[in-house]
Amino acid sequence: MGFRRHGNGVAGMAERAGSGGLVLAATILASSLAFIDGTVVTVALPAVQEGYGAGFDAAQWVVNGYALMLGALVVVTGGLGDRYGRRRIFVAGILVFTAASVACALAPSVAFLVGARIVQGIGAALLVPQSLAIISATFPRERRGRAIGTWAAASGATTAFGPPLGGFLVDALDWRAAFWINVPLAAVALWLTFRAVPESRDPGARGPIDWTGAVLAIVGFGLLAAGLTGFSGGMGGAGAFAPAAIAAGIVGLAVFVAVERRAADPLVPPVLFRSRTFTGANLLTLFLYGCLAVTLFLLPYELQVRRGLTPTQTGWTLMPFGIVLALGSRFAGGLADRFGPRLFLVTGSALVALACALFALAVEDFWLGVVAPLLLMAIGMTIVVSPLTTAVMNAVPQNRAGAASSVNNAAARVGGLLAVAAVGALAGLIYVGATGDPSARFGILPEAAEARAVALDAFLVAYRAAMAVSAGLAALAAVAAAVFLRPETPREA
Repeated sequence: MGFRRHGNGVAGMAERAGSGGLVLAATILASSLAFIDGTVVTVALPAVQEGYGAGFDAAQWVVNGYALMLGALVVVTGGLGDRYGRRRIFVAGILVFTAASVACALAPSVAFLVGARIVQGIGAALLVPQSLAIISATFPRERRGRAIGTWAAASGATTAFGPPLGGFLVDALDWRAAFWINVPLAAVALWLTFRAVPESRDPGARGPIDWTGAVLAIVGFGLLAAGLTGFSGGMGGAGAFAPAAIAAGIVGLAVFVAVERRAADPLVPPVLFRSRTFTGANLLTLFLYGCLAVTLFLLPYELQVRRGLTPTQTGWTLMPFGIVLALGSRFAGGLADRFGPRLFLVTGSALVALACALFALAVEDFWLGVVAPLLLMAIGMTIVVSPLTTAVMNAVPQNRAGAASSVNNAAARVGGLLAVAAVGALAGLIYVGATGDPSARFGILPEAAEARAVALDAFLVAYRAAMAVSAGLAALAAVAAAVFLRPETPREA
């Protein structure tokens, strides 16, 4: 018996059962697992690195292993739900994510932790696209916009509270608690899903999944990130193989492009990039989200290593960023609908570049050196997020909207992956050079007072350089918006 026999289908079934609120709660809670995890882990990174006595490259891979799988697979997993059942893939994602979270919490070594984070990224890639798909399938058209808005606002709020939650758990228990917290949240999400979420699929979904493209993307971007990260030192001497890994990654991505051009149902449809606006919006995404990832990756180190804040204090410091983003994005989206996205994308990216330039000054005063640029970055990202989505969706035909959204989401993840690998490696190299100690590890200060002072000075030099590069990435995002997106009059918008 299929859902399509019951009046309005899945939407009518959920509405009659009065379970719409529970469906929304399930999707919000499950999505929050993936969103919170990213912010919680960044706050815990200094403690993770110190706990294992690991190199800075290992800390990079704790972030990048997750980003690699999520970025490469998110364009595939939405199609899995359409074909095999959205609730089925959603539940599978929650289970994989939870099992990987337990593995992260029990990790006996940093290499094991990185492996578990890679699996966690697979789980996130399975569940995140299904959240919106389930909402779209469950709620009738007249209620769908409000449901998606509630999902976005709630997900943004939970993401904002991720840093203080992570900091509290690290201080009260240890960094492993940042992963254990996922278990009870996942249990509630599963209970809600089995109780309220009806199964749905797209009967028209046909054709093979482009697994070849997915594998090539993972291998290409993974090798490129590994090569870039290897330059920061560590990884058991992987630095010697860094150029070869980068070359192999470039070759792998070239093969990926060639395969996609010939695939019947490609992972990344090349036809989308015939649109100048779509190309420019994704270039902006690549640069701007690379800048954002680097900043949120390095800022907890600056707060804890240089300024001596606790993880809890670090979390409370970062929380306003998420709050501003959650509260302001809807307002910015309305203005972009009225005046067109180009002005907002250029202005917002420029504000983010200015914020990173202020971070690069590393002013001693806490309010001027941290709070002011963090709020400025939050305002810049708030101005960008909704107009960017508008630009991407308006640049393609309606029947390509799902693919366009997936490609843009992947561009954000891949931008962060490559930027953390490259800029993090630069910071690590500068730090080692400034200390004069080949065994020095960025983020871990020696105990001896004299060596500690040298390490702090070296840290400051490396941090300033990394933030300057991050500012450059945001500036490139502003240039991409100015060059590729054509000006619009209010009437045209």
